[in-house]
Amino acid sequence: MQFDVITIFPEIIEAPLQRTILKRAADEGLIAVRVHQLRAWGEGRHQRVDDEPYGGGSGMIMKPGPIFAAVESIQGSHPAAASRTILLSPQGRRFNHQEAVRLSLYDRLILICGRYEGVDERVRGNLADEELSIGDYVLTGGELPALVVIDAIARLVPGVVGTGDSVLGDTFVDGLLQHPHYTRPASFRGEDVPEVLLSGKHGAIDAWRREASIRTTRKKRPDLLRGTGTRGRPKSQT
Repeated sequence: MQFDVITIFPEIIEAPLQRTILKRAADEGLIAVRVHQLRAWGEGRHQRVDDEPYGGGSGMIMKPGPIFAAVESIQGSHPAAASRTILLSPQGRRFNHQEAVRLSLYDRLILICGRYEGVDERVRGNLADEELSIGDYVLTGGELPALVVIDAIARLVPGVVGTGDSVLGDTFVDGLLQHPHYTRPASFRGEDVPEVLLSGKHGAIDAWRREASIRTTRKKRPDLLRGTGTRGRPKSQT
């Protein structure tokens, strides 16, 4: 899985890639993250990438020329059979687990990080395949959303998160929040681990986890239950 990130602040993207699971995944060749300084395609002696908005108004707008040139250069230098160009924007479709799964099927994602007051509309309309938002709020730039997208998708790549089926039990995978977790000691400050988890009976444990997951979802995110077929009621599984 390849990620190409276009930004005027590469250091924001690069720092997290020097540690954590993402670094190990890159070292093992499971993912590739290339960070591109947009000013390399900037205009004029000062490598300008922004200008005042037509019609007046506050702030600066990122120019279309450098962004188009950056994307086209990346596509030429690093061809990919299935590639998607994404503009990180608060106007975009909400990014969630299902979106991460969908995008993980591509060979490469080009992520455009906006800044200032926004990007020229021609980038949105004629260059980006889609827009993504990580929430209904405005950030100072698209770098943090890009990192969120990379992290969420990279962990779906086989081998990135260890071995086995650890990713399959994650929150949102089946439309529910994850069940509670416990570890040693079995009793801590008057609260005991549920007895079923100590029983060694895998069928009973699976049923408890399913019911606990539904209870947690009903309490914290009842809106998610509409798509599970549970109608808000825990059902035992044997």
